[in-house]
Amino acid sequence: MTLPPLMTSTAFTLLVSVVVTFGWLYFFVRRDRHPEPLALIARTFAWGMFSWLVAATLGAALHPSFASALVMVLLTAVLEESSKLLAASTALTSPSFDEPMDGLVYAVTAALGFALMENLTYALGFGSGAATWHALLTTLAHAMFSAPQGYALGGLHWHRGRRWVAQGLALSVLLHFAFNGILSGEATPVTLAALALTVLLMILLTSRYYLQFEAEARRLAAERGWLPGRRPPGT
Repeated sequence: MTLPPLMTSTAFTLLVSVVVTFGWLYFFVRRDRHPEPLALIARTFAWGMFSWLVAATLGAALHPSFASALVMVLLTAVLEESSKLLAASTALTSPSFDEPMDGLVYAVTAALGFALMENLTYALGFGSGAATWHALLTTLAHAMFSAPQGYALGGLHWHRGRRWVAQGLALSVLLHFAFNGILSGEATPVTLAALALTVLLMILLTSRYYLQFEAEARRLAAERGWLPGRRPPGT
């Protein structure tokens, strides 16, 4: 039996979405010197998927005439980043959340769960061609949007307060808003340059956060006698 071309192309796009998502998940999670329990990673990923449903439902409740297009882009960024933060926060009470790097790990995991749901629904709603490019472009973007809030969650190990987390969320929203706002505009040399600078900023921030937390992980390992590649005793 030969499948219709539309079904074949949609299936390919769905496969691309899954492969890209889990490829980036592996890339980010493996940077943790003390790997998190797979069950907790899976649970946080699932909460990330659910957070997309929450954000999409709330977003659909906003009528297009409610505000200008730019304000809607901002509201979308607020809804999506807040939902992802709540999904990542479900891991905070686990004993395995025991070092700053874990804030980044769980924030990125939740963000990729969110991205997968967005990509799957995009593929089913807008066709394979646009959806494939959407998956390739936005999956990593969602992970990097959430890096500042992951850094903020990791900072809770340094006894930072709610204001610290709020600042991380605000930066995530700002990056998301800038990225989507530029993409929604007309493609000109200026907007392309702005997009490139925004992406470069996200890469630099994410790299800085990981490098700082990796240094902290090495310090904690030396202080507590943890071995690289193994969970600390009792977790």
